[in-house]
Amino acid sequence: MKADLIIKNISNLVTIGEGKSPKRGQEMDNIEILENGYIIVKDGKFLEVGTGIIDLKHIGIKTIVKDGTGMTVTPGLIDPHTHLVHGGSRENEFAQKLQGVPYMDILNAGGGILSTVNSTKEATFEELYDKAKKSLDIMLSFGVTTVEAKSGYGLDLETEMKQLEVVKKLNEDHPIDLVSTYLGAHAVPPKYKSNPDKFVDEIIEGLPQIMESGLAEFCDVFCEEGVFSVEQTRKILNAAKELGFKIKIHADEIVTLGGAELAAELGAFSADHLMATSEHGIKQMAEKGVIADILPTTSFNLNKEYANARLMIEEGVAVALSTDYNPGSSPTENLQLAMQLGSLKLKMTPKEVISAVTINSAFSVDRGEEVGSITVGKKADFVVFDAPNLPYIMYHFGINHAKDVYKNGQQVVTEGKVLPMTKIPKIGSFIADCYGESKKIIQMNKINNK
Repeated sequence: MKADLIIKNISNLVTIGEGKSPKRGQEMDNIEILENGYIIVKDGKFLEVGTGIIDLKHIGIKTIVKDGTGMTVTPGLIDPHTHLVHGGSRENEFAQKLQGVPYMDILNAGGGILSTVNSTKEATFEELYDKAKKSLDIMLSFGVTTVEAKSGYGLDLETEMKQLEVVKKLNEDHPIDLVSTYLGAHAVPPKYKSNPDKFVDEIIEGLPQIMESGLAEFCDVFCEEGVFSVEQTRKILNAAKELGFKIKIHADEIVTLGGAELAAELGAFSADHLMATSEHGIKQMAEKGVIADILPTTSFNLNKEYANARLMIEEGVAVALSTDYNPGSSPTENLQLAMQLGSLKLKMTPKEVISAVTINSAFSVDRGEEVGSITVGKKADFVVFDAPNLPYIMYHFGINHAKDVYKNGQQVVTEGKVLPMTKIPKIGSFIADCYGESKKIIQMNKINNK
């Protein structure tokens, strides 16, 4: 079988290993790295992975052969927690933050998340699309090939679906694969402050429309003091599970509320943030196989404590890392920075870090069978880093080490620059339906409810 692409003489080929399951606890530091490695790609997937001399039978007239001498190659990076689609930005609040103005004072003055909600409501589909596409291009340039994207800046069904429709369209158009999450329970709108349970009921009533539209695969809730309680979160996520949603939880970001324990109880794919989670919550996550998705760039930006990754790893939890890209607490698309903070602040080894942003992140968004490792049969998503070895990427911080990026075997970034957007065949894509159909669903329900 003639290959489409061969990269040979790779100084450090970080395959991760078989990639059949998340790496839990100490397994995260036990990954496969091949010296003088090669990869062979055919029809968008890895055909062969090995070391040494390549069998000439794979080389035909159309085979592209490249040399990886001096390079480190890893699986495509995966960012499993972002708020990709939103209107506006919040740099106007930056000076207030530096002066120590409490977030609640900013919120009460119409800023904070409410500012982003208003900007998102006012933005057109095209404006949201263009803004999010720009961010995706930046992510791609850093080696990210799969991204989870949440709604959450509508706080009403129509705007939430507008966000999800943008995600769906970008998933069709952009090389990066997008995994869509409905986060209607991101905050309580001001009009429901005196009766948040009414808003909880409204979210649950809207879940069938989200599911029928095919616009979201996961459902998430911001479980936090002053936002959604453990009981309210349980109620929303149980309703979502009954409809067939997979679930995630924003858990224990600010106070030890019990979000990690709830994630274990409900069988969530991941519990995210976890800066204030309890040791008991960590043990429960380890027992139930919940992936801990840590967001170190958020801690960095807010000058807050970092999650206790070392304890999680010691207890046998599978840890993932993400940017939490959003306009408020983490306005960065740079997953490599999150990786570097993972080593510098979370005290994770380079091998643990690369496990966290590849195989563990893949399983946290239910894509572990397709991506997350350089394994025969998986999608040929990989990054060629201009780095002599894996530790160098964490050691030399603050720059972009990604030289070339490949998605489904096709080069999408060269010499750090994103190539003009082309249609990349989507293998096993989830999102279906169309923008117009979901608008019809909303309209029909409005008519039926009159």
